[in-house]
Amino acid sequence: MAALDDATGIARAVRAGEADPREVVERAIARIEELDGTLNAVAHSRFEEALAEVDAGLPDGPLRGVPVLVKDLYADVAGLPSTRGSRLWADHVPAADSELVRRYRAAGAVVLGTTNVPELGLNASTEGALLGTCRNPRDTGRSTGGSSGGSAVAVATGMVPVATASDGGGSIRIPAAMNGLFGLKPGRGRVSPAPYPSLLAGPVSVHHALTTTVRDSALLLDLTHGSLPGDAFGAPTPAASWVELAARAPGRLRVGLAVAPGDGEPAHPEVLAVLRSAADLLSDLGHDVVETVLDHALADSQGGGAALMGAGLVAAVDARLAELGRGLREDDLEPFTRLLLEHHRSTTTGADVVRALETAQRVGWRLGRQLSRADGGFDVLLSPTLAEPVPALGVLDTARPETIWEHAGRYAAFTSVYNLTGQPAMSLPLGTDAAGLPVGVQVSADLGREGLLLALATQVEAAAPWQRHAPTPEA
Repeated sequence: MAALDDATGIARAVRAGEADPREVVERAIARIEELDGTLNAVAHSRFEEALAEVDAGLPDGPLRGVPVLVKDLYADVAGLPSTRGSRLWADHVPAADSELVRRYRAAGAVVLGTTNVPELGLNASTEGALLGTCRNPRDTGRSTGGSSGGSAVAVATGMVPVATASDGGGSIRIPAAMNGLFGLKPGRGRVSPAPYPSLLAGPVSVHHALTTTVRDSALLLDLTHGSLPGDAFGAPTPAASWVELAARAPGRLRVGLAVAPGDGEPAHPEVLAVLRSAADLLSDLGHDVVETVLDHALADSQGGGAALMGAGLVAAVDARLAELGRGLREDDLEPFTRLLLEHHRSTTTGADVVRALETAQRVGWRLGRQLSRADGGFDVLLSPTLAEPVPALGVLDTARPETIWEHAGRYAAFTSVYNLTGQPAMSLPLGTDAAGLPVGVQVSADLGREGLLLALATQVEAAAPWQRHAPTPEA
């Protein structure tokens, strides 16, 4: 069965009477049933309920008839388990949709279920005890990335045209890079986290989506951006719709090219080959590309994020245990999560959290100056999304904490700093490694400049179109 078109195309076809919403949803369900036994992208499904919603009549919005999946991490679908990939939350079934899901439904989207995540989103690969291992469709022995790995596989294989995702250290951009997708992490405060005030990593995590096209990402941001009254963080109102901003020419940009994450080691040679090719493409498009060094230290960017996420982990587990009225059991958490919990419970103090937030601001100021052309910097920064090619399954296995300590930092080395600073960043699928697996290129901009990123992505997509979907894997 051919892969689904993108969400924008499906919605237009439905509006024009050229596609029937029920047939579109049935096609998506069939695609999931065809592939998911091999790939394990979908955590929980609601196919009958979805078809009943179509038959009852959908809201006449911009996503009318578009089937979607929702990441099973701090984005609730009423009546479905909201497990966060953890046995500690396995029986948690919310009665109401989260704000993100409510906005999707109000736009006419049809929610088919939730997607696979690693426990509490703490891993750059989607391998977990509760929901099982999610597999890369291009090579089922390879990782899908994390923590939005299930969403990435669902979109890459055409199960659905779009799926929600969230990013607390690279969790939109990492799976986008490993699955050949477009992945935009919006800036801090762009999308409301309601009803979860801490979002796992406090101020560093943000919701959006994984898509095959830039126009879908812009459309979804139009439908979901905007703060609720009382949100702790907000972002500037854009000058026009994101779809309009994405369609504008970006102008001639000054682009900073970085081959290493701050003061870290340069990326793998196969990754750098794709990065150099992307830099050549931008030069051919008329932009000025200048090699630079990212103005931050890895110890600051990764250490600050670890303290914030660790404190959030302790708070989340304590709140869940209080809700259940019991203590922590041996099989509640996976070994890596338990190790993090015990470490941060015994060592991370309130003062550490304050210092981490202060570090976030200092790093944000430094990168902000580097992302200010008026201050002698750049319009955007270009780097690899990942420092290494797609890893084999088991390299980032939460059942073996020693492998996480050895490898995990390398896989978020380029992405996590923009969670700490809150600046928007995106991953573009602009090449492959020697094994034929996708390699992503990251582009970042200063706070409030998602429109510039979308405009540049649209220009690149037109000049060098990427393969939208992975080949159908063998069962």
